[in-house]
Amino acid sequence: MLSLKCLSKTTVSTACSSMRSGRLSSVHVSGEPNRIRRGLHTGLSIKDDTHCRPERRVCESVLEHFNSQYTEELGQVWLSAREVLLNPHCWQYGVLLNRFSEHLDIKAVLKSLGYHSLLSQPDSPKARAFQCLIHKDAVRLPTQRHREGWLKQYYLLNAASLLPVLALSVRDGESVLDLCSAPGGKTLAILQMANPGLLHCNEVDKSRYEWLVKTLESYVPRALGDTLAATNEDGRDIASKKPEMFDKVLVDAPCSNDRSWLFTGGAQQGALRLRERDKLPQLQKELLCSALAAVRPGGFVVYSTCTFSRAENQSVMEALLSTSQGVELVELEEDLIGSLSGHFKFAHLQPPLGHLVVPEQGRTWGPMYVCRLRRSS
Repeated sequence: MLSLKCLSKTTVSTACSSMRSGRLSSVHVSGEPNRIRRGLHTGLSIKDDTHCRPERRVCESVLEHFNSQYTEELGQVWLSAREVLLNPHCWQYGVLLNRFSEHLDIKAVLKSLGYHSLLSQPDSPKARAFQCLIHKDAVRLPTQRHREGWLKQYYLLNAASLLPVLALSVRDGESVLDLCSAPGGKTLAILQMANPGLLHCNEVDKSRYEWLVKTLESYVPRALGDTLAATNEDGRDIASKKPEMFDKVLVDAPCSNDRSWLFTGGAQQGALRLRERDKLPQLQKELLCSALAAVRPGGFVVYSTCTFSRAENQSVMEALLSTSQGVELVELEEDLIGSLSGHFKFAHLQPPLGHLVVPEQGRTWGPMYVCRLRRSS
């Protein structure tokens, strides 16, 4: 499929469970995933993974830590978000359509199944190139298998993860760096909304880097290989090699990843995660400094995480803005936030730096924190 410049170094209905003291009780799931299978007349081999998924076990030590921190930082918002995070069967999934796929009939199929567009202005140029469909219920399409010679039709994701890409607002011909790219969903979203002159995707972890490359091979045509570069190196080192080379940089930083960390496993693994958590803000600041050195004066850097943690979100921004010259905060456009407010719940942050999407019943998107910076000199 794609030849990369690789450089080393269903409709499913859900009865959501009840919660007691932040713990998950029983869940009932029923549905008809074969309806979706029959609707996709594409010739592709697809796997139905909406059926008989194993239950996940909550890591009690992580949950206890989150309860303590987030009750203080978010109050009632955390209590409602926790109910969603502890019940994966209630999670909604966005369907990012792949404009490079030959099988374009899927949009009509999905709309017949009750899906609708995430973006509120489907006639705008951005919406035509960036097509994400969502459903009001907790439905999940089957995951498509990788097949040589085929490009997958869609990518399943938490729709809130598209907010950083919308904030970056890449235009045709721009040079873009995706500093922490794996597994590749935001990279794919960038390619759905624009044709960058260069899209440099980087991932420091070797196994995740291989996952990134596989994702690109599964979704992106070979003809775009000359505009894509994939590297497996520490994002903190890229600025020294490519100073002021990019128009825009996305830093989807390593973070506590609240959704997955709640299901880390046993107490030992949970303790390891919590020790790792203390080191994350410093790493995030260093990655941001690298991004700001790699972007051209006048260029934009978008920082994002998938955690509620103030230490990894607003505090990182506060520290950066107080110690860095020639950097300014740029608020997201009101029309963008307004167009998404019907789908996403935005928290009121203190301090008011950036935007945080928080999940709630019926709108289970998030957590996703986004903040945009501009290098002024």
